[in-house]
Amino acid sequence: MQSGVPTETPKTAQRIGVPREVYPGEKRVATVPDVVGKLIKLGFSVAVESGAGDLANFSDEVYRAAGAEVIEGAAKLWAASDIVFKVRGPTADEVALMHAGQALVSFIWPAQNPELMQLLAARQVTVLAIDALPRTLSRAQKMDALTSMAGVSGYRAVIEAANAFGRFFNGQITAAGKVPPAKVFIAGAGVAGLAAIGTAASLGAIVRANDTRAEVADQVVSLGGEFVKVDYVEEGSGGGGYAKVMSEGFQQAQRAMYAKQAMEVDIIITTALIPGKPAPKLITAEMVQSMKPGSVIVDMAGEQGGNCELTVPGEAVVRHGVTIVGYTDLASRLAKQSSTLYATNLFRLTEELCKTKDGIIDVNMEDDAIRGLTVVKEGNITWPPPAPKPSATPPAAAKPATAVVAKKAHGHGAASEPMSRNKLAIMFGVAAALFWLIGANAPTEFLSHFTVFVLACFVGYMVVWNVKPALHTPLMSVTNAISSIIAIGALVQISPIVGAANRPDSLITWVAAAGIVLTAINMFGGFAVTQRMLAMFRK
Repeated sequence: MQSGVPTETPKTAQRIGVPREVYPGEKRVATVPDVVGKLIKLGFSVAVESGAGDLANFSDEVYRAAGAEVIEGAAKLWAASDIVFKVRGPTADEVALMHAGQALVSFIWPAQNPELMQLLAARQVTVLAIDALPRTLSRAQKMDALTSMAGVSGYRAVIEAANAFGRFFNGQITAAGKVPPAKVFIAGAGVAGLAAIGTAASLGAIVRANDTRAEVADQVVSLGGEFVKVDYVEEGSGGGGYAKVMSEGFQQAQRAMYAKQAMEVDIIITTALIPGKPAPKLITAEMVQSMKPGSVIVDMAGEQGGNCELTVPGEAVVRHGVTIVGYTDLASRLAKQSSTLYATNLFRLTEELCKTKDGIIDVNMEDDAIRGLTVVKEGNITWPPPAPKPSATPPAAAKPATAVVAKKAHGHGAASEPMSRNKLAIMFGVAAALFWLIGANAPTEFLSHFTVFVLACFVGYMVVWNVKPALHTPLMSVTNAISSIIAIGALVQISPIVGAANRPDSLITWVAAAGIVLTAINMFGGFAVTQRMLAMFRK
């Protein structure tokens, strides 16, 4: 009989449950059949509520074929799940279906929903808010559902604008007349704004955009838009990759710019949001009234109150002849695409939670990304997370300021300081003496060639070393033309090639021949590299 040594009961794989979304008008689903198989490979079992994917064109049969179990009824699904994947935050009725030890992954928006946070904590569950992901972490990009949904919403905003607009986006000249291109102004060049810029430009519209963060100007231009600056200097970057609340002076200058754009453009798309705060009012009623009849405003911030004073969240209304679209379900209007992206984000998160691939998640609070996501841990509210840890880079060594002062006192500047007049005079004196010695003793032919060599070195130094490093590659391409001068000079030297081996200057002839070879390599190689660089920018 074996001695009774207590052994730990092995943990069984956890089940991921995907309920049907109950929020009015929500068509997305938290996972898709293609991702179900990937979750099963991580060791989990997957259960989906019957009909959960119908509105996103994923039938129960497709889920079953992928290996998921289809369960009838929300109550049974919640009771049978260890982990629940959702899109929208749970309602009070759904929270009541949760049990202690359960984990929930969903959009939560903890700053805007303190009551929901208390309800979840009371159920002794663990909650990971996908919207609380620290977006500044590079490895968190694969889990960034906010970016995924914002990209879909930006694209859909342009489609809604095109649907409400009474003309083509691109300009056309037909036998029936000329159609000018639509002018689109996009307020905010974050992820959604950049997606809207790219979509509108690809449809042929004239696109303008503005953002409080000056660093996005290059991104706007690269997508085919024009960056419209505010006549006020202020840094607009906030924490976590978002914009910050600007000063009153900046806001006044911004309103003046928006008023001017409203009178000129046909379509305005607003995307401005600041986490934890109501959407800033960018478009006033007076601006709407100044727009041309038939113009369109798509307010992507409608769910947080809207960027336009006349926006009605969830509806499209007409005010002063302008259609104002305030839909709050833009991502849901492309349900299949957005569900696929969201499901992939949750799968990447699951990979981080289950690195052992044994079907059991580990909410590691030492991991910066997981710590930022976790807003409730086993019934304890852990939001907001602590400040991110400083990087482990060693501090820069202090500069010996006193030593620099001492050197200056003795008349010896630092290595980076300009050369003193005395040193410069000595250097030129030595060089002049050296040149005099060479000129007094060298043959006349050598002296003429040496003079050309020195001048060439001087010109090369002035041309190359005084150019910024960023311009060196284009400069090297242009110097192919200069290389032709060298080739001509070398050809002059070897032109009387007959009997060159018996001539006193035969060494110069062979050096000239070598110069022709090297110059030819430089010319043809330079042009080849230039063509390859240009090919990178051609479609």
